[in-house]
Amino acid sequence: MSQRLVTFDKIGIEFGGRVLLDNIDMTINEGEIVTLIGPNGSGKSTLIRTLLGLQEPTKGTVTHQQVLRIGYMPQKLHIDPTLPLTVKHFLALVRGVDKKQILPTLEKVGIEHLLHSQVHVLSGGETQRVLLARALLNRPNLLVLDEPVQGVDVNGQVELYNLIEGIRNELNCGVLMVSHDLHLVMAKTDTVVCINQHVCCSGSPQHVTGHPAYQALFGIPGADESIAIYAHKHDHVHNEHGSILSEDDNAHSHCAHH
Repeated sequence: MSQRLVTFDKIGIEFGGRVLLDNIDMTINEGEIVTLIGPNGSGKSTLIRTLLGLQEPTKGTVTHQQVLRIGYMPQKLHIDPTLPLTVKHFLALVRGVDKKQILPTLEKVGIEHLLHSQVHVLSGGETQRVLLARALLNRPNLLVLDEPVQGVDVNGQVELYNLIEGIRNELNCGVLMVSHDLHLVMAKTDTVVCINQHVCCSGSPQHVTGHPAYQALFGIPGADESIAIYAHKHDHVHNEHGSILSEDDNAHSHCAHH
């Protein structure tokens, strides 16, 4: 049975008379990918700061496994472009890092050839992989990834999500991913928690995308269709407008599956 890594129990946070989080319950288990989703200002960053120990809850408790090693991947990397900093030197700055693990960790995320590259010339996808490598350096049992595909094109996003899933399978670590939508990430997540100061809905991706609270927040009626790229049934065809053709229509028309 999977061990619980982190449990949020009735977490509430108030600041300056404003409620940032209210009555949040959430559990992250080892070997589980949890995606935290919500609109801007919903409290996602506040919840992450609480998990990292940077924010004390006003109410409720956060319970950690006795030995919890967190690897954190921030949303963006801000480095002065005039600062000469190679990928190797950047990763060597990680506290307590075994420098012998830098190259093997870069190999794990597929960018070992960038070891001596300047950080400021990396593409968006390369930068995200460097940040992922940094999060992995101390072999965490919980990865916390804040918008891990920020600034990456769609093909690169799919590759990154596949990579994250592979790392989870190899290390059996828990993964908490913050995302602004479920379109591409849903095929690689086990549990979704949708928040807007409180937990609006949670469960499997299929359950959450069909939930009225999710659809009200994101304005996606019939959200299941928007993610059909991962659940497409090939027992029908479409016309040029995307509508499903009947068998009679199909006899006279052909189209490519999307």
